[in-house]
Amino acid sequence: MKRAKFRMPTAYTILFSLIVLVAVSTWLVPAGTYTYANEAPVAGTYHTVAPSPQGVSAVLKAAFSGFYDAVDVCVFILMVGGFLGVVMKTGAVDAGVGRIIQRLGGREKWLIPILMLAFGLGGTTYGMWEETMAFYPLLIPVFLAAGYDAVVGISVILLGAGAGIISSTVNPFATGIAAGFAGVSLGEGILLRAIQWLVFEGASIWFVMSYAAKVKKDPARSVVGVGAGKIWANMEESVEFTPRRKAIMALFTLTFLVMVYGVIPFDEMGLPLPVLGWWFPELSALFLVGGVVIGLIDHMSEEEIAETYVAGCADLLGVALIIGISRGITVLMNDGQITGTILHWGEEALSGTGPVSFVLLVYLLYLPLTVLIPSSSGLATLSVPVVAPLGRFAGVGGDLVVTAFQSASGLVNIITPTAAVVMGALALGHVPYDKWVKYVWKLILYFFLLTVVFLVVGVWIG
Repeated sequence: MKRAKFRMPTAYTILFSLIVLVAVSTWLVPAGTYTYANEAPVAGTYHTVAPSPQGVSAVLKAAFSGFYDAVDVCVFILMVGGFLGVVMKTGAVDAGVGRIIQRLGGREKWLIPILMLAFGLGGTTYGMWEETMAFYPLLIPVFLAAGYDAVVGISVILLGAGAGIISSTVNPFATGIAAGFAGVSLGEGILLRAIQWLVFEGASIWFVMSYAAKVKKDPARSVVGVGAGKIWANMEESVEFTPRRKAIMALFTLTFLVMVYGVIPFDEMGLPLPVLGWWFPELSALFLVGGVVIGLIDHMSEEEIAETYVAGCADLLGVALIIGISRGITVLMNDGQITGTILHWGEEALSGTGPVSFVLLVYLLYLPLTVLIPSSSGLATLSVPVVAPLGRFAGVGGDLVVTAFQSASGLVNIITPTAAVVMGALALGHVPYDKWVKYVWKLILYFFLLTVVFLVVGVWIG
């Protein structure tokens, strides 16, 4: 009798299993918390509290609690889906992609470094991460049409922006918050982080281009097989790029450019440009208006626009659910009162170490913490006020603590199943999680070792 081959469970099953694991932990890990001042924990104030173990009811409600907690991101994803549904029905994307591939004439590979550098700059400067979700349905078809697989399309965005996040230079949402709690300016340590970004972005581009070249030469070497899926099912058909479709593509591109501009905090980056201060509610409205206007340009009826938009939202409903479920893990951990205890264990492990040992232990501590708390700003708020004062006793500056924190946070968030962007991107590309791990683990190892080198050098020159 032939044994059944093991199949990796779906993203939903993986995340629900993690929810159950966290719930069990709330029965085993002592409950505790810190005294807070200005919404930040104070080092040395940890104390135990009454246990709050999470039972079956909490497990069943965790996904919904996470969805409520992440409702702004989830609605944004649905609005992007509706927008793309309308645009795809016009045929403008099919025609535009066909024209791009035709114009490139065998030079498609140069899209990889150009786009990865663009996403990397977004990542390192303003923390471009959740916003990248809007680009996957757009770029995956481009790379599939160019003869690559969905993994290449995902990598260009996820690893391009991810390398920037790992080595954030002036990212106000991670580096800025962490630097504030560490008592240092955003400019301290920026040279080391800038060099780190150049090295990491270069390594990412080399990694993706090497894999893309192998897939282009022999599609059988793809970790998933060359793509399928309704988003790009008609890419083989020739669609005429009419003046109307050109106008739609211009508005389509403008919508994404406005999105990027709207979220950049120019004031915090020291740039004299008007700040819109947009976040997910404004971005959702942008894509809603964009979808309606594009439908009108294509002469769709009111009923047709509404039905097409809703159908587009439905296409990305699974992605929105994954984001909500992943957020539920953090909600459950906080409700179980074990977040402070885990942080306290790290505080005890760091006490009394030398400079090199301290900074490497900080880096190692943040790796598992990021799995439990994927939000970089949330993790910075919870942990840096506790860790940074310990660094001063070990002779390590706050800027190096910040570098260790963001390097670990960024590294884990390109592979952990608790990261909503990772699971959402893989769902959009129909790439199983185990295939992604099989593909990216070597780059993760390179990043890990390179970070260790950068941190040790930082201690020596500090």
